[in-house]
Amino acid sequence: MITVADRVVVGFGGDGAGAAELSWGQMDIWQAMVRQESWLPNGVWLPLPAGTTVEELADRLRYVMSRYPTARTRLSFALDGTPRQVVSAAGEIALEVVDAGDGDPEQVADALRLRYQHTAYDFTADWPIRMGAVRKHGALTHLVIVMCHLVADGAGALVLFEELDARSAAPVPAAQPLEQARWQSSPAGRKQNTAALRHWESVLRAMPPRQFPDSTDPRQPRHWRGEFVSYALGPALAAVRARTGAAAAPALLGLFAVALARVTGINPVAVRPMVHNRFRPGLDRVVCMLAQYGVCLLDVAGVSLAEAVDRAQRASLTSYKNAYYNPVELEGLVRRVVAERGGELELPCYFNDRTVLAKPDASAPAVPLREAVAQGTFRWTTRQDTPFEPLIVHVDDVPGAVQATMFMDTHVISPADGEALLRGLEAAAVEAALDPAAPTAVPLHPPAAVDGAAPGQERSSTPAAGR
Repeated sequence: MITVADRVVVGFGGDGAGAAELSWGQMDIWQAMVRQESWLPNGVWLPLPAGTTVEELADRLRYVMSRYPTARTRLSFALDGTPRQVVSAAGEIALEVVDAGDGDPEQVADALRLRYQHTAYDFTADWPIRMGAVRKHGALTHLVIVMCHLVADGAGALVLFEELDARSAAPVPAAQPLEQARWQSSPAGRKQNTAALRHWESVLRAMPPRQFPDSTDPRQPRHWRGEFVSYALGPALAAVRARTGAAAAPALLGLFAVALARVTGINPVAVRPMVHNRFRPGLDRVVCMLAQYGVCLLDVAGVSLAEAVDRAQRASLTSYKNAYYNPVELEGLVRRVVAERGGELELPCYFNDRTVLAKPDASAPAVPLREAVAQGTFRWTTRQDTPFEPLIVHVDDVPGAVQATMFMDTHVISPADGEALLRGLEAAAVEAALDPAAPTAVPLHPPAAVDGAAPGQERSSTPAAGR
C-alpha cells in the first residue's frame, strides 16, 4: 500500500494562457481516449542521483509546469460534449513524497507509477502531470512522472525531458496548440485538411471492406496485450535497407503489410502508420500531442519482398503528407463512405514504428539471423474488458533487441493469429534480408475471395476513426 508521507505544494506560472477548440492532434488523442475509456497516461520512474533534495524536485516540477503550455492545459466541455483546451496562466500542484520503509524502492516507485496511472483523472480540474518521489531511510531514491497523453506525444516527451535536463531557457516555439488551432481554422489549414481528406477518401473507397477474417477464438476478457521480443528483426531490417535502399520506416511498414496479408488472407492491405508531423514548419520542437495516423493501401500480392518494400516507400510518402487533418471531419467522411459502400467497412489497423534501428548492413549472414530468430520470445501481458483498438502494433527499441507490442480485440483477431502476425513480421524481415527477390507468398487471387472477404466472413462492423 502506498502512503504519502509529504506533499509539497509547488506554485507555477507561464505564458500562453487562453482557450480554443482542440488542435487536430489533441482531438485525435481525445477520440482515442473516449473509445478506449482511458486518459491514456504515460508513466516512468527514474533513479535519482544521491543527495537529490525535495527542493530540487520541486524546481523540476515548477520548470515543467511553467515552461510548457500543455502542462497547464485542462479541458472544458460544451453542452453537446465537445471539448475545448483551456490553458491557465498560473496555479499550484502537489509533489508527493512516499517513504519506502522496508520495501524495495524500485518496487515502490513502480507501484506509485501504477497508482498515478490508475487513479481517475478529471479533465476539467486536474493538472495533466502527476509527480512523486520515493524516499528510503531519509534519502530520495526515485522520481515518478505520469503525464496525460494530451501533454505530449513521444517526440514531444523527448523534447520535454531533454530541456528539463538542460534547464533550457530558450523561448518555446510559437506554434503551441492554441496557435495550431487558429492556423487549422485558417484558409491554409482548411486547404491542408481538404487535401488530406481527399487522400483518405480515395483509400476508403478502394480498400477491401473487411480487414480481418472472423476470429476463430474470441475470448473473455476480450481485449489482450502481447509482447514479442525479437533479436533478429533489427539486424534483418538493417540488411533489407542496405540491399533495397529503402528507409527504415517504409521498409518496416512494407514487411508488416506482408505479414498481415499472410495472416488474414486479405489483399491489398490497408494500414494506418503513425506520423509524427514534426517535419512541418515550426512544429519540430513543440511539446504537444501532434502525431496522427495516416493511411495507405499496399498491394503485396504476387511480387517480391523487395517490391513490397518499394511500394511501401512510395505509398508512405503520400501517407505522411496527408496525416495532418481534422479528426472530426474524418469521422464524418467515414460515415458517408460506409453508407455509400453498403454499411460495412472495417477501418485499417494501426502501426506505430518508434524505433531507431541499426544502420544499413548488407553483411548480415544467414546463420546468425536464423539463430537470432530462435531466441525471440512472445508473451501475453494483459487481458481486460476495457477496450483497446481492434488492432494496434507498436514497435520499439529495447536493449539488444526490438519489441513489438500488440493491443487487440480477440473478437476481431484470434490470439493465435495475433502472435503469428508479430512473429510473421520478423519472418518477413529475415526472408527479405537473406533474399530480397524472394516472393511475398501472398497470392494474386486468394481462393474464393470476394472484395477482400472470403465466404462466410460477412460481419457487421462499427467504423471508428482516429487512434
